[in-house]
Amino acid sequence: MNDMSKIINEADDALLVKMVIDSFRRTMVHYGCWFAEVEHQLGMEKALAVEKKAWAGSFSNQLSRLAKIFGFELKDGVPAHLSGLSREALIDLLKNLGVNWLANDGIWFQAVESEFGMIDAKRCNDTCWTRYSPYEAERVKELLGLPDNGGIPALKQALAFRMYALINKQSIEDVDANTIIFRMNECRVQVARQRKGLEDYPCKSAGMVEYPYFARTIDSRIATECLGCPPDKHPQEWFCAWKFTLSEQVK
Repeated sequence: MNDMSKIINEADDALLVKMVIDSFRRTMVHYGCWFAEVEHQLGMEKALAVEKKAWAGSFSNQLSRLAKIFGFELKDGVPAHLSGLSREALIDLLKNLGVNWLANDGIWFQAVESEFGMIDAKRCNDTCWTRYSPYEAERVKELLGLPDNGGIPALKQALAFRMYALINKQSIEDVDANTIIFRMNECRVQVARQRKGLEDYPCKSAGMVEYPYFARTIDSRIATECLGCPPDKHPQEWFCAWKFTLSEQVK
């Protein structure tokens, strides 16, 4: 019987380094595959609940093992260096993580577009938001300890903690106790297109998924209305605007 471990043990160092990076990649994609399949089989609500348990076990297990290998200290379940950063450094890190997240989104879009065209890229993008938007809303709810039906105050807090909250300029207008208007005053993607002399990216179809799904996850009574989003014409002061209204009936 041949010992298959000999094959990898005889690989050169460069290949082993690539294998390490690829192992992180496979783990990340496998985690996402699990979430997508649980959502497909059991529904989003159950998938969100199960993912909390899976993440708690998976993150703790992986981080503890990496801490032993690389010799870094853990404090309250996170790297001590991270918890020891200044407030300014943490905010700067969050901004950079937001940029990375947005770049990752754009790279995926362009990869699909280059192979299959704009229509399929937009179709994949819009459908992706049906999973990511409620997931992000649920993560924010847990991080902030928001109640299930916290109304407009909860939504206002949640919108401030989205991934692109620190890299885009946003504002909220209080219309009344049950209604707000959220405006994306400066969108990193659209501003970059303007610098290149390009027209606005027509993101309304994605927004019509992203914002209602996010709001309903924060509070199922919140209705979402698009006041304008590319390809709609819009004033210079904002790129897209969304009206959120709390209704009396739970949907």
